[in-house]
Amino acid sequence: MSVEVKVHPGQLPPLWGLSATFFSNLHALFFDNEGETAMLEEQVKGIKTYGGRLAPIIDLLFRGGRNMLVLEAAPDPALLGYFRDRLGLSLPEVEILPHGVYQGLGSGEGRAGADGIDGMLERIGEHPSDCVDGFVTDSTLARLAGRFGKPTLSTVEGSRRGNNKLRLVQFLEASGLPTFDTEVADCHADLGLCLERIGRRGYRRAVVKSQLGASGIGMMRLEARPDEAERVPPCLFFEGPCLVQGWIEDAVDGARVLGSPSVQIFAGEDAVHLYDLTEQILSHHSVHEGNMSPPPYLDERPWLREEILRQAGMAATWLHDQGYRGTASADFLLVERDGDVTPIVCEINARVTGATYPAVLSRHFMPRGAWLMRNLSFRQREPAGALLSGLERTGCLFAPGRERGALPINFNSDSQGRIQKGQFLCMGADLEDCRRVLAEVESQLPVETQYDRD
Repeated sequence: MSVEVKVHPGQLPPLWGLSATFFSNLHALFFDNEGETAMLEEQVKGIKTYGGRLAPIIDLLFRGGRNMLVLEAAPDPALLGYFRDRLGLSLPEVEILPHGVYQGLGSGEGRAGADGIDGMLERIGEHPSDCVDGFVTDSTLARLAGRFGKPTLSTVEGSRRGNNKLRLVQFLEASGLPTFDTEVADCHADLGLCLERIGRRGYRRAVVKSQLGASGIGMMRLEARPDEAERVPPCLFFEGPCLVQGWIEDAVDGARVLGSPSVQIFAGEDAVHLYDLTEQILSHHSVHEGNMSPPPYLDERPWLREEILRQAGMAATWLHDQGYRGTASADFLLVERDGDVTPIVCEINARVTGATYPAVLSRHFMPRGAWLMRNLSFRQREPAGALLSGLERTGCLFAPGRERGALPINFNSDSQGRIQKGQFLCMGADLEDCRRVLAEVESQLPVETQYDRD
């Protein structure tokens, strides 16, 4: 029997009635694919401090008691003070476990008594949480959960299958849902022929997708020519066959890309919940740079909202069937041809995603309001306290009871603790108001002129 799909417009759904020890295992996003992990470390600034985004939302996701957050690097104390003292959020207990130690524990190479590992694991294991969770449930997380005598919310296979792009496309095709023109390259030697076939369908470009990827990692846009195959690194075939899909652009078949909505999902035990409909902000290469809600084009197309949610519900049911439990996002591309708009599911990201943080916080503080989240890099690096004080002096910093303002979700710091980048959630009555809040932030802080990737 299919799991029930419930829609919560502008409201948070009932989330976990459990407490959790949550591991910020961002380096495990691609499981054991070392090539894609190296790309992530190279392309995303401050990756060790990205887990700090979890600090304000863990106690909103897990409402069953005391939670623990295990990070790769310590969160900024000034920002934690803002969450606790100004926003009134409860915060999880924090333990620091560097990625190298986490990785060693998974491979069995963690040395007893080395660098305080045993004491650290004892503290984590003795925490009175109900379960263990993370960005993904990999073999290391499952091994640690077994050591602590606690369950994980998803199995290793459920987490891996829920993020698998090839399995999702196969489901979409079998269900009669729209899909991109797709070829499957069984190995690297097949890429040239697949690219040639995509070119014969009228596409100038193609995108090669690994079965597992995130934030633009595991995805390459190429010219639809056989000779482009040599540019694809072998690590994209780590999980097996790759997808080769036609890249939709205005010059092909009269198509026009109207937007890129993303539906926020919570896969519980007995139901899947759709709780926010957002618009992705993508770079020219379709790398995620932020989100906004609601999408600006839906008021004049009310039928489109229903169709996106219908397809998202089917995709969320598939996700639940894979064995995944937790927050996720179903990402779409809206393609317009001759006045007809078709939503096409691009991928499901089965984890806490870049849209989870702003969606959960905004719906907690301002249900049914509008929000905009952007990544801002700083040309002049300052301590977090100075940035928060600058926003406070001008009345731009969000606080409960205010109808608009900017909420810094996280700061990514350098080795000296100075802030090099931050994720800013701008909330207001509508999107125009949110854009004005963002402009106020940019006028008060020493930000770069270009937005950064998520």
